[in-house]
Amino acid sequence: MTRARLRLGAAGEEQACAWYQAHGYQVIARNWRCRDGELDVVARRGSVLVVCEVKTRSSNAFGHPAEAVTPAKQQRIRRLAGAWMDQARHRGDLTGVDIVRFDVAAVLAGSLEMIEGAF
Repeated sequence: MTRARLRLGAAGEEQACAWYQAHGYQVIARNWRCRDGELDVVARRGSVLVVCEVKTRSSNAFGHPAEAVTPAKQQRIRRLAGAWMDQARHRGDLTGVDIVRFDVAAVLAGSLEMIEGAF
């Protein structure tokens, strides 16, 4: 991956984190990795835990960013979220969590579209 693409992706993740913080969420993990993959953003507000996949594109030449979150990608994110939650449970970080939601942050040419409960 080129440096420009890495910067573009990081900028999209910054926008998503800023959106969550502006809406009263606490960002509790960014770029969490395990051998099976990576979660972009994990945030929490009260009893709601959100796992957010961030897709950033500079143009729609290859389609809308959210279109890249295919059913296979959704299944992978769910598995990764389960692994993250297993670790968080051992640390006591999930106390009071009643709802887990999966969002997609679609950033196109610098404009953020937050799709809450995307899958």
